[in-house]
Amino acid sequence: MKRRDFLKAAAITTASMAVSPEKADTASASPSVKSYRDIGRTGLKMSDISFGAGKLSAASMVLRAVDSGINYFDTAPDYGQSEKTLGEAMGRLKREKIIITSKFCNSMPYPGHLPLGTKKKDYVASVEASLSRMKTDYLDFVLVHAIGEMNKDLESEKKRLLDGEMLEAVAELKKAGKVRFLGTSSHGPNNMEDLLMTAVTSGRFDMIQPSFNFLKFPKLPEVMKEAHKRGVGVIAMKTLAGAKDMNKEHEGEEFSHAAFKWVLQYPEISGLIVTMKTAADIELYLKASGTKFSAADQRVLDRYARRYSSDYCRTGCGECQGYCPAGVEIATVLRYRMYFKDYGMEKRAMESYAALHNNAAPCSGCDQPVCTAKCPYGLPVKVMLSDAHESMSFIV
Repeated sequence: MKRRDFLKAAAITTASMAVSPEKADTASASPSVKSYRDIGRTGLKMSDISFGAGKLSAASMVLRAVDSGINYFDTAPDYGQSEKTLGEAMGRLKREKIIITSKFCNSMPYPGHLPLGTKKKDYVASVEASLSRMKTDYLDFVLVHAIGEMNKDLESEKKRLLDGEMLEAVAELKKAGKVRFLGTSSHGPNNMEDLLMTAVTSGRFDMIQPSFNFLKFPKLPEVMKEAHKRGVGVIAMKTLAGAKDMNKEHEGEEFSHAAFKWVLQYPEISGLIVTMKTAADIELYLKASGTKFSAADQRVLDRYARRYSSDYCRTGCGECQGYCPAGVEIATVLRYRMYFKDYGMEKRAMESYAALHNNAAPCSGCDQPVCTAKCPYGLPVKVMLSDAHESMSFIV
């Protein structure tokens, strides 16, 4: 057989193998998205378990996620190289098949949220810089990010949420085809439910992105129901309640699956985002897609709560915030500690901690830890703050 004929025959054989039932069965064995949900009134549907790109390591991760059915990607300018890495994958994707969310932020170590007083041109410039990094013409969603995080004053944060300069920028960006929808997010700890309800009832927002998991948030379902009634999408984050148990199974059940299914049992939830750092994360997390919450799942969560309840600062709580005589940003410090110790995001945590105006430096010498006394969950807050400062400070 001539070399040319051999190569032709080999190509035919390879093509037939690519469509053989055996190969198809093998490919379908990999976990994939089993459910897509409406994002409010937008007309968009998202994979129920979607990609948080805060720790995006390579463009190949994006391509693998898309091949697994994930169509929603959450990023931000202050997530390191996340937007740039997403852009590296863009040339191999059909843009209309994926949904991209970014934030009004500066490109700097987290948090780079644009503050109240930002001018319209700077909001526009933030989005245009994101588009350039991601090599795309438009964002599906842009978020007023982390509302209630850095400012304890409710009225001031409401002004940031509904700032006229921001709204004018969004109108201009929509007209130019550079942004499709507006959203907002909140980790708390200050006034999370009140601020999100303000966003929902304002008529200005198409989506809210709250922290939501099985350990707290008794008032958040009211906000979610109102959002659903008004056609506002609800995308959950921080669903793993600290992610302290990621390498343990309980009675044969996987903790992450139980936590995801608990969130997704709420019909108001459009989907959830979770940080995916490795291909193994994608495969593990997608096993929970489209599956129902069960009694076995509840037992897993109950066991997790018993084991870690006294070491998890509830995102969005903030009950101790106003009592520290040194003004330490307690909830924010402990969230960065969670990133450092539980999420494996040491560099980001340390950079963010270094940018805090009121860090936990005074805590080790504090002999009247009011924060600990005021914690409704009995956490050793002072000890945790001292540990956070020791762990995350750039000290030689």
